Amino acid sequence: MATVSAKQNSGMSALSLVYCGMFAALMMIGANITSFVPFLVVGGVPITLQPFFAVLAGLILGSRLGAISMVVYATVGLAGAPVFAKFQGGFAQILSPTFGFVISFILVAYIAGKIVEKNGSLQSYILAGLVAIVVSYLLGTNWMYFAYKLWAKAPDAFTYKVAWAWMIPPLPKDIILSILAGVFGRRMYKVLKVRRRR
Repeated sequence: MATVSAKQNSGMSALSLVYCGMFAALMMIGANITSFVPFLVVGGVPITLQPFFAVLAGLILGSRLGAISMVVYATVGLAGAPVFAKFQGGFAQILSPTFGFVISFILVAYIAGKIVEKNGSLQSYILAGLVAIVVSYLLGTNWMYFAYKLWAKAPDAFTYKVAWAWMIPPLPKDIILSILAGVFGRRMYKVLKVRRRR
């Protein structure tokens, strides 16, 4: 019995790794949609599908595995793989004004996962997506503002209000996709039956 149990645990661990890798790969794809539609860049901030996949990772995998999948994505990018927006990568990206959004995706997945772990209703899934996006905007936009003010070359007439004005174009898209992520994430969780480890 002990041997069977060990095998089962090993199988779940392997499956969890597959799921984490899958969402890390989806983040890499979602980051570079601007390569096909380059007009989706406002004030140097690319409009990507990363928030959607980060939310989905948390909703489906749970807080722990969802956050791990985002850590994997960030680590691969910092290691030099061109997986960040506009096919950028390398440790120097930590100084990028938009790197705060990459960090925020870890929190996005964790927070979204935590909310649905406590309540699995459809309303909770949608709420989780919306709350997570708010966190992403808060961390990402403030990082961008201070980056431009402290170490990056700020555009002319750049202010805190301008930084937030740049977030207006992607906002409707992220709100809609967060709601869709809630609906889709709940269905996919029931289909995949991922074992969430808290």
